[in-house]
Amino acid sequence: MARFEGALAAASARNGVFPASHAETISKVCDSASFDAPALAKQARIAGALAIPFVKVLTEKVAAVSPEAARYVHFGATSQDVMDTAAVLCMRQACERISALAVALGDASAMLANGHRATPMVARTLLQPAAPVPFGWKAAMWLAPLARSYPRFRSAAGEACVLQFGGAAGTLSAFRDKAGEVAKGLAKELGLETAVTWHSARDGFARLGAETAVLTGLAAKIARDVTLLAQPEVGEAAEPAVEGRGGSSSMPHKRNPAGCLLALEAATRVPGLAATLLGELAPEHERGLGQWQAQWFTLRELACAGASALAAMSEVLRGLEVNPKAMAANLERTNGLVFSEALALRVSRPVADRLCERALREGRHLLEIARADADVKKQLGKGELEALFEPQSQFGAAPAMIERVLADWATARETAV
Repeated sequence: MARFEGALAAASARNGVFPASHAETISKVCDSASFDAPALAKQARIAGALAIPFVKVLTEKVAAVSPEAARYVHFGATSQDVMDTAAVLCMRQACERISALAVALGDASAMLANGHRATPMVARTLLQPAAPVPFGWKAAMWLAPLARSYPRFRSAAGEACVLQFGGAAGTLSAFRDKAGEVAKGLAKELGLETAVTWHSARDGFARLGAETAVLTGLAAKIARDVTLLAQPEVGEAAEPAVEGRGGSSSMPHKRNPAGCLLALEAATRVPGLAATLLGELAPEHERGLGQWQAQWFTLRELACAGASALAAMSEVLRGLEVNPKAMAANLERTNGLVFSEALALRVSRPVADRLCERALREGRHLLEIARADADVKKQLGKGELEALFEPQSQFGAAPAMIERVLADWATARETAV
């Protein structure tokens, strides 16, 4: 808020609104001033806006140096200008942090996708064994939505983190014909882009909140999968072993997925927070009552939740302990039933259904049952049948998909602005 007021004074003086000496005094006070935040908070609750007690205290500090300069503190601006722009300055930093964390998570996913292109595991649909896939493909499916969402988040951040400057009613009437130049100068001082006043147009923050919620949800999707893979009876992956991580206060043997927990708890909160911003798109007239005032708190919680989830899962994936032996064992544990689709496509669905039913009833491997079946012998040679039960033969388009997703991620990283 002090940065805004100092920059406003400088831009105003540069365009002849008031003497440069007064602007210099205001800017120096803003650069060095400290504020009693708890006291301002108490006064803001009475005033209904933090800017009111803030400007009062700042004016007093400037008046102690120059009573003449104090007349021009906050000149031509309104409470919402300083509050919204201050929020933007904070959110811009937060968005840069969130962006860096999203890149870290994407890079960690890409590393797994690239390094496990040929590591077979069982895919699970509706929590049941489905068909063989490479673990690298699973990691690529974590990465694919990040490659789509990261540029959208960056775009939303760029559109939302712009100068708010409209004055009393949004028209900058106090500056008359110099309004445009003062706004440009103010934006330049703060390193922001100019925009048409958005006093009562809150779509930028709503869009930013929604994109933050999406990134958080994508981190939670990875967390959900990792926690399921890390269950001891599955044992295909585990969070990195770090001293003090994931322990229990009562059970020494526990190795809880603490990083995944952080992502999942954050994702539980963000839908409601994003919905709050969406519910604030219809303020009254030129300045609403209660909607925009709630956005600072909502955006803060969204940013913290998103950063927490992305940071946690980037740490998890960078050190993820992958267990290819357990993946192979879990494939074998199905007694070949995960190859039933491949068999059905070659010998007909009725024959495959009959063979699968027998394998389940007798507790035998599907390949063993198929080898002895007359219908199978008529349609498949021994070599052909054996090949159907090789995991790599069932990867289908997975290798090409991995390549596509890795390329998409590289493009997203390079072109996001």
